[in-house]
Amino acid sequence: MKLTIFDCDGVLVNSEEIYLAAELEFLESIGAGFERKAYMLSFMGLSPAMWEAKLQDSVEAKTGAPLPSDFYAQLDHISTLRLEADLAEIPFSRQAISKIATLRCVASSTPAARLRWKLQHVGLIDLFDPHIFSADLVANGKPAPDLFLHAAMAMNVFPHECIVVEDSANGVIAGKAAGMRVIGFTAGNHCSAEHGESLLRSGADMIVEKYDDLAAAIERFARPRKRRSLSETDATVNDEPNETSGE
Repeated sequence: MKLTIFDCDGVLVNSEEIYLAAELEFLESIGAGFERKAYMLSFMGLSPAMWEAKLQDSVEAKTGAPLPSDFYAQLDHISTLRLEADLAEIPFSRQAISKIATLRCVASSTPAARLRWKLQHVGLIDLFDPHIFSADLVANGKPAPDLFLHAAMAMNVFPHECIVVEDSANGVIAGKAAGMRVIGFTAGNHCSAEHGESLLRSGADMIVEKYDDLAAAIERFARPRKRRSLSETDATVNDEPNETSGE
C-alpha cells in the first residue's frame, strides 16, 4: 500500500461528537428528534449540501413540515461556538500518524476553509499540508467515491494502492466504491460499542479501535494471508467485506 487517506471529523479531530450533540439537541428542540444510532448511520460523513438535502426530506417526512427557514444558520452558529471552545485532536493521533510509512493525505466532507481551520486549530495541519482535499473539489460527496478518487489521482497513486481510515458508514461506502481498502476507525468518543459492527456491515475491511493499533493494522494489508486478525491489541481484518471475527 502506498497511500493512507484520512477522514477528518471523528478520525483526526473530535468534531463529530460536537456536531452530533448540537444537531440532535437542536432537532429535538423543534420536535424532530432522531435516535442517535440511526442518525449517525444516515447522516454522518455526508457533505454539507447532501446532509442538508437529506435532513430536509427526513424531517419533513417525520413531522409533516419543512425545517424552519433559519434552521441551518442557527445550528451553524451553535456548532461553531462549540467547535471554538472544545475542538481537539483525537488522542495520540500525531504520534501514530507519524509512524505510518505510507504517503498520507486528508479527504473530508468538511468545506475547505473550515477543514484547514480544524487541522490548524488542533496542531495537525503540518502532518498533511498541502495534501488536504475537501468535498468542495468534486461534484459528488460521500457516499460517492469521487473525493477519494480525486485524492488518489492528486497523489499519483492507484485506488487499489490506497487505505482509507473512516469513522462513518457513508465514508466506508465511498472508500469501497473507490476500490480501496477501508479501516473502520472507532477511537472517537462518538462511537458506541456497536459502531464497529455497523462499519463492518457497510463494507469496512477492518476495525481499529485506537490509534496505538493503526500503524500495525495498515502494515497488515500488505501481507498475503487470506484472513488476519488482531485481538484487543488488534483489530479485525476481513478480506471478505461484512464478515466479523470473534476477539
